[in-house]
Amino acid sequence: MTKGLSLFAKRRRRNRTALKARSGNRPRLSIHRSGKHIYAQVIDDAQGHTVAAASTLEKDVRGASGANIDAAKLVGTRVAEAAKAAGVTQVVFDRGGFLFHGRVKALAEAAREAGLEF
Repeated sequence: MTKGLSLFAKRRRRNRTALKARSGNRPRLSIHRSGKHIYAQVIDDAQGHTVAAASTLEKDVRGASGANIDAAKLVGTRVAEAAKAAGVTQVVFDRGGFLFHGRVKALAEAAREAGLEF
């Protein structure tokens, strides 16, 4: 079943399987990192919709470079504030196959400091 998948796809599949096992009813904080930007969204899989989202493409954040740790911290803070405004305080962190270091780690720590629990 995993024949022909890249290492990134295998890592993503392992991560998603572990998330389903421990998630319960909590929404998922999903991260996507590209070479120029970073995106984060809180997804309620039970209802199938996005509760809150933030990225470096937003007008308020565009001044900061999207490809650095400072911008990732700003996106983490913004997505946490939007999630809390929507009534979500506990999430499951979905790193999406990306290793937990650098910008992904900075975003996660900023979201924790802003009040999300995961």
